[in-house]
Amino acid sequence: MSTIRAWAATTAGGRLEPFEYDPGPLGPEDVEVEIDHCGICHSDLSMLDNEWGISAYPFVPGHEAIGRVAALGELAAQRGLQVGQRVGIGWNVRSCLYCKQCLRGQHHLCERVQPTIIGHHGAFAERVRAHWLWTIPIPEGLDPSATGPLLCGGITVFAPLADLEVPPTARIGVFGIGGLGHMALMFGQAWGCEVTAFTSSPDKGDEARSFGASNVVSSRDSDAMARLAGQFDYVFVTANAPLDWDAIIAMLAPQGRLHFLGAVLEPVPVHVMNLLLGAKAVSASPTGSRAVIDAMLGFAARHEVKPKVEHFPMSRVNEAMDHLRAGKASYRIVLDADFD
Repeated sequence: MSTIRAWAATTAGGRLEPFEYDPGPLGPEDVEVEIDHCGICHSDLSMLDNEWGISAYPFVPGHEAIGRVAALGELAAQRGLQVGQRVGIGWNVRSCLYCKQCLRGQHHLCERVQPTIIGHHGAFAERVRAHWLWTIPIPEGLDPSATGPLLCGGITVFAPLADLEVPPTARIGVFGIGGLGHMALMFGQAWGCEVTAFTSSPDKGDEARSFGASNVVSSRDSDAMARLAGQFDYVFVTANAPLDWDAIIAMLAPQGRLHFLGAVLEPVPVHVMNLLLGAKAVSASPTGSRAVIDAMLGFAARHEVKPKVEHFPMSRVNEAMDHLRAGKASYRIVLDADFD
């Protein structure tokens, strides 16, 4: 295969610059995908800045890719994919398939899982490679120009609905109505739940209702939160900022669950007695298994769940990243590949 053109940073927090690399021979189980669109996730920004201390440079971001199969390895060609087929690649590109977690179908929890942008060149590029298992067919009925964010943010908020077996009668609270949170409102409403949006931005009320929220509450209004004590079966935190954790736990009904989906980097103080007396729980989850990703995409197609996105050509990637960094993104940003 020829070299791959991409956008890469050479230093933490640096500008993304044109970059080429030789991917080597295509592995027998690998798929090469020609990129049409790639969403920008806050994780791309965190990795660019080495916020988690695990980045390697040159660094090519991008893990919400939508494109078409350009080439198939010998074994990958026997796994149901076809050249020209529309597919997506999300947070992971490879898992071992033989560890305990893989054998349970929890490939995203694999001991040797290979994330798309950690030790691997991502999809701010003309092409990207992944194992056939993580090369995901995109159902008809989904807009390919807006589907990329479902492959990371979307599955992150959908997976707990499926994995925790949330009933459609549940009362859900969602903290943080941004890139993740707005999709949590959409999926929660389509799932059949009563969803309350908690936001620090007073101007997001109408939009939150348009995404599926039945109620909107200011996350800065302690009195309003106190009036909701014992009301929620689940509270999903999609923000990555410190919040009033005691007040949030107080809003949980008996056997309620506080579940983290955003990467809150500061320690979260939890008083055990606040959990124990109501048999409450605190948990977290990453993205989701391949099976749940497939289920999520099918659900999104049937229920017309479509992230709100704004587009930039990939050649303006630095402008797009600055837009996200400044907090100006209108929920999600998608880059449209324009290498030719």
